[in-house]
Amino acid sequence: MIYLDNAATTKMCEEALKEYEYFSCSNFYNPSAIYLPAIKVGVALDEARARLKKCLGAKKGDIIFTSGATESNNLAIRGSQREGKWEYVFSSGEHASVYNLANALKQEGKTVHFVPLNKGGEIDYEALEKLLTPKTRVVSVMFVNNVTGVINDIKRISQIVRQNAPSAILHVDGVQAFCKLKFSLDELDVDLFSLSAHKFHGPKGAGALYVKNKAALKNLVFGGGQEYGIRSGTENVPAIMGMVKAAEVIDVGANFEKVKCLKAAFLQELCGDEKIKFVGENASPYIAMMLFEGVNGETLTRALEEKVIVGRGSACSAKKAGNHVLSAMGFNLGQIKGAIRVSFDASLTMEQVVEAAKIIKTTYLQLLEKLK
Repeated sequence: MIYLDNAATTKMCEEALKEYEYFSCSNFYNPSAIYLPAIKVGVALDEARARLKKCLGAKKGDIIFTSGATESNNLAIRGSQREGKWEYVFSSGEHASVYNLANALKQEGKTVHFVPLNKGGEIDYEALEKLLTPKTRVVSVMFVNNVTGVINDIKRISQIVRQNAPSAILHVDGVQAFCKLKFSLDELDVDLFSLSAHKFHGPKGAGALYVKNKAALKNLVFGGGQEYGIRSGTENVPAIMGMVKAAEVIDVGANFEKVKCLKAAFLQELCGDEKIKFVGENASPYIAMMLFEGVNGETLTRALEEKVIVGRGSACSAKKAGNHVLSAMGFNLGQIKGAIRVSFDASLTMEQVVEAAKIIKTTYLQLLEKLK
């Protein structure tokens, strides 16, 4: 079986697993306790913050550890809310943890704007500029779209926000970018940045929110005052330490080049059939979104799963009809029903991805023939 749903989750690497086991079974102490072994765990936790910041290319700011990107995204947006007639701006292509929260804010009576996507899948930068005002409180934009793999120009977005909404806080969902693309948060100039460990071979149940200025973020959970008092609750030390170790051992540059070649070979194998449409421009090599004409994507996924595992888009929204990201790009429901997402990893071989492409194409054509 060939696994091609790495945007949904990845296998934990051995280095992360060793860290997880060590801080679960040997050095298992609560970092908030006052005896020496626990204090040492607290020191290791603080060192992990500095190590993660280094991986992010951030010399300033702080790291708040969370249970994953969904919590990080909610903390970033809810924690940045303030009373008054503020406005909130989101791209139309956000992950459900941001998109659904944006709709919840709208239902609560907040002024919420959605920035459209262009046909290539990127945010409409000119539309973003027109929506920003001095009343804008939060702008939230995904770095790499989890459905299409399309990369937004975060530096350009940051410049637009700083020029047109100087009081706004810029939040970036960086889940599909961290440990996959080379970047520096200091250069991108963002205020908040979310990530999730299990997307880059770390353990599930761990994530982080980079915060440029803690004073701009209010706490949502009350308790013992952990994580600078912003996110109380005993830290999941084993998962955190595994996450940081996973981030440190990844060779981002080498992996990027390998995966780029894997994706190119995969797409080349599928080329030539006009019924298969590739979606998105300027996309990450880690994700390929395809629309298969005349076949339900769920049916194709089920038919493939004994040989090749693929996704349908966001795993968090896989059981829901439609896809708001593809809809925002102008695709109709009929086209969206045939959506399949393939996501790669550097652990794959060229032989595996070529074989997977052949299986997908053959299976699709067989299903299409049966439906005639």
